[in-house]
Parts: sequence; C-alpha cells; structure tokens
Amino acid sequence: MPDLRVNYAGLQLKHPIMAAAAGITATVERMRRAEEAGASAICVKSLFENPIPRQGDPSPHMRIIRHGQGPRAFTLYSYEQAAHMDEYAYADLIRRAKESLGIPVIANIDCASPEAWSRYATMVEEAGADAVEVKSCPHGEHLMTGDELAAAVETVKALVAIPVIAKMPSQLTNPYLAALELQRRGADGLVMFNRLVGLDIDVDAHAPVMHGSFAGHGGPYTVPYRLRWIAQAFPELDIPICGTGGVSTGEDVAKYILAGATCVQLATAAIVEGYEAFGRIRDAFAQWMERHEHASVDDVRGIIAHRVLGIGEVSRHQTVRAEIAPDRCTSCDLCRRVCIYDGVAYRGDHGESNYQVNENCVGCGLCRDLCPAGAIAMRALDAE
Repeated sequence: MPDLRVNYAGLQLKHPIMAAAAGITATVERMRRAEEAGASAICVKSLFENPIPRQGDPSPHMRIIRHGQGPRAFTLYSYEQAAHMDEYAYADLIRRAKESLGIPVIANIDCASPEAWSRYATMVEEAGADAVEVKSCPHGEHLMTGDELAAAVETVKALVAIPVIAKMPSQLTNPYLAALELQRRGADGLVMFNRLVGLDIDVDAHAPVMHGSFAGHGGPYTVPYRLRWIAQAFPELDIPICGTGGVSTGEDVAKYILAGATCVQLATAAIVEGYEAFGRIRDAFAQWMERHEHASVDDVRGIIAHRVLGIGEVSRHQTVRAEIAPDRCTSCDLCRRVCIYDGVAYRGDHGESNYQVNENCVGCGLCRDLCPAGAIAMRALDAE
C-alpha cells in the first residue's frame, strides 16, 4: 500500500484529505463524524469579529444550481458564514474538540481589527488549537486584499507559537504574487483558495434568490482555477499549499497533489453527499496512487508544476484532425453545426457516412467532446 502520510506546516496527517471550515465542522459532534468518516484533520468553522454573522444563518441558506446532468454538473450556492458564538464560546469549542478528537484541530479566525487578530489568535492557541487559519469571508462585509491578509498574518505570527496558515481569497488580482508575499511575511502554509462569491437571480421574481444577497458558490467546476495558481506558485514556495475547492473524487485530489499541493480540504462533497465522502475520496486517491505505483505522496507532489509550458513553448502546429466513425455516426448534425471552421460537411451521397471531415478541420477537438454517440476521434496527422 502507498504511504499517504503528509506533513502540513508541521502537522502530521495520515493522508491529505482534511475537513474544511464549514457547517460540517461547527460542533464537536460534527467534527467527530468527519473524523470517523476519514478526515485527517479538522478546520473548525470560522470565528468572526463581526457579531452580525454570529447570530445565525438565514433560512434557507443553501441552494443547488444545476448545470446539466451528471454528479459534477452543479454549484453549491450557500450563505453559511460564522460560527454562532462569541470568542469565549469558540475557545471552549476548540478545547472540547481537542479533548474529543485524535486528529489535528485547526482554528479559523476572521477579523477586521489588529486588536481582534491578536486576542482571538492568542485565545485559540491557549485553548489547544494545533494551528490557526487567518482568512476573510468571501461574501462578508470586510473583503480582504492580499496586503491586508499579509499584515494580519504578520500580526498573528508575532504572537503565537502554533503554525499560522493564510487562507487566500479567490478574488485577488495576482494570487501568485500574493502567495510570495504571504510567505515573506511569515505564513507557515497557504490555503488556495477560499470560496468564490457570486449572485444568483430569480428572473420571474426579479430579485436575488434565497436570502436576497450575495453568497459563496463552489463545486467541481472551480478545480482548474485553483490548479492554475497552485502550479505557478509551488516552484517558488518553501511553505506547503493546501488546495481547496471542488474536491469530489480521488482524481481531484491527485490533480491538486500533482500541481503542488501537500493536502486538500473538502466541504461541498460532504455537504451534498454526507460525511462518507471523506472515506470514499481517500480510498479512491489511494487506489490512484497504487495503480500508478507511487510509493508516497511526496514522490508525486508538484510533478505537473514543472511541466506546464510557457507561452513561447506551446507548439502552434496542427498535429491532429477529426475522424468520424461511419458505423457509430447517428447523423445528428451537431458536429457540422458547431464547427466554426467548416471542417465537417454533409455528404449523404457517399454511402458510407453522411458526414465527413474535410481539409478545413484544424483539429480543435470540440466535435469529439460534444458528439453524443462518441463517433469522433482525433487522428494524428503523421499517421497519414
């Protein structure tokens, strides 16, 4: 069996799959359920300095936005914000979690003033937290810039001995430069990234859906955005990255690790599927490791980061052309309609196939991916 253990900012984890800060980690009982299901560490639901979100969540505050068929074709649109308690109750929550759990417990604080950063960080450390995430809510009143986050990290780092981890917002002008600055200012690790913030609208009611305001949104569709910045930042960092956003399969975990992440956090999968998602995804990732004969997570971390081509290295030569299998083509006409290059022509009188690819095809690959019958393949031009 492959060795799935990882070292994340000094924390020893049995495997890379952690529980993200969300409703699934808001109580000790929920944290215990995540641990029993297979999570390797717990990020406790966030403590806010702003007292308004502490009062509770609106009802309803979760909505599934469908983007077609399939288990990954959805967005979780939600308005979960702060832990429903003040700093004293939160410190007690950390204390009780440490007494009840056998895996690392990471506090999560979101403040707007230097005084709160200092006091809250000290309180969670004294309560026994193994590390502390410094972050800002993506759909809260205080939208933190990269410079503000770096300043908060520096403030907290000067006060506590436990690892200080920066949870980066998704809405940054240049996440790569922000990651380098966070490392320079003392972060022991980075979480890339917090949820995106968005707005959905009821077009019949002419109003925002659900609670009437902005909300976080995430799901499997967000994975490529995160991989892009992790892969760019990884070669320049000496601190670990925790990837988060859209993890729902073992292959998602593999992608994050290959891009340079040490571990991943997940919440959406556990919310829409149940806590069993932790064990399912962990086992699927272990099977991927075994299938490719990888001995440890360290052996594969960041492999892809060193293989991403620069703009001047990408070949601009056409190497493939579409080819339609006559015996599988159903003559639905989709390939001809979507080809902006006029590379597919209707040739009903040819006998063997109603549709044929012509010399206008540039090998873009779109028709192959859209063909409902799977009748199109990309053939190497050198095969001619």
